[in-house]
Amino acid sequence: MFAETLEAVQSSPSKRTIYVRFVLAALALIVLFKTLRFGRWGAWQVRELSDFDAFYIIAQQVWRGQLDLVYRFETLIKLQAEASNGATSFMPWTYPPQFDLLVAPFALLPAGFAYLLFITATLTIYLVTLRAIAGKNFAQIMVVMFPALAITVGCGQNGFLTGALIGLACLNVERRQVLAGLALGAMVIKPHLAIAAGVYILATRRWVALATATMVVLASSLVCTLVFGWQIWAAWLGAIRESAIFLEHGLYPLFRMISAYAALGRAGFPPTFAFWAQAIAACFALFAVVLAVWLGDARKMSSTFALGITAMVSVMISPYAYDYDLPMVGIGLALLLPDIAKVASARERSVIYGLILLAGAYGMLQSARLAAQFGNDADMDEKFAPAIGGFALISLLVLLLRLLWRGTQLVTALPQAAQAAE
Repeated sequence: MFAETLEAVQSSPSKRTIYVRFVLAALALIVLFKTLRFGRWGAWQVRELSDFDAFYIIAQQVWRGQLDLVYRFETLIKLQAEASNGATSFMPWTYPPQFDLLVAPFALLPAGFAYLLFITATLTIYLVTLRAIAGKNFAQIMVVMFPALAITVGCGQNGFLTGALIGLACLNVERRQVLAGLALGAMVIKPHLAIAAGVYILATRRWVALATATMVVLASSLVCTLVFGWQIWAAWLGAIRESAIFLEHGLYPLFRMISAYAALGRAGFPPTFAFWAQAIAACFALFAVVLAVWLGDARKMSSTFALGITAMVSVMISPYAYDYDLPMVGIGLALLLPDIAKVASARERSVIYGLILLAGAYGMLQSARLAAQFGNDADMDEKFAPAIGGFALISLLVLLLRLLWRGTQLVTALPQAAQAAE
């Protein structure tokens, strides 16, 4: 069985050490290579922009006092063309102003060193958090998550930061609610990935954590208003409306998205149908959180299992979710693993691991194939590539719901058995 092979990774301390060192060495090589690329050294004087390039452009605009320009497509595309020496890239900016403030200091460094500092810092925080949650299962999770970790390092995205924040919230929500609230409030940088965690907080009535998170959001919003002016919020909302139009017309690289919307949209379904399918998937994902909490209250599953479900489904809510957001799923897997053998068969565990690997590896492999077949300057959206990552996560959600439904049957069966015995 595939599951048993993967789980053998943690069979001894020496094996765990070997696998962890191998994954870390591979990630270090990718970081080194990408540092040269983002620094535009050697053969990369002219190249297509990647995600961290967008972060760097926004950071520069913060210091120039022209941040509102990045929230308008017609001006942002000019800024990106200038930064790429004429190469064309489509990367609209819809991050809240809080993230603009966060990345601003990186403009004080050359681009290559800025990338190196950003990615090593966020990766370190993520791995420390993951290690604290996973314990002896750390090596197995590193192997399962390696494709997702590699793609996040490769594009210089913030998936490690959001994964660490959700991980810190999960680590502290039961005993240190203030710390959990601080971490959850910091998710204002990507609020659509914190919806499931918010539902968990409400379902478990962690009012201190909720109040703390709310205060973080309000305080950070006030700071942004003082720094950028009130008009920044109108500019941000305008960018969100604009991005919805782009998404409807398929102008994003949908094949790298991991949402139900992208999966169905790329398969040829109308945008309206794909949107409603995404809404249904989001409802089922949030239902899974509530059901996991209820089973925890009934003592049929641990609170850790409910937190794992919450972290896993966090990337299934929004239509705008990419493969670089998958480090959050690693946090969920780390929380689930202590109990997963009790509720899932070896075959089911194999499917879970396989779906996570597929979702993480597909976008990277498909990007490499398209670049090799059509060249680095080709418009990837004009070349058909299905969004398999989205189908993988839909299947993962169905399997998680199946495990939870099995738990509900146990809850209802026990009282019936007790009455029959009387």
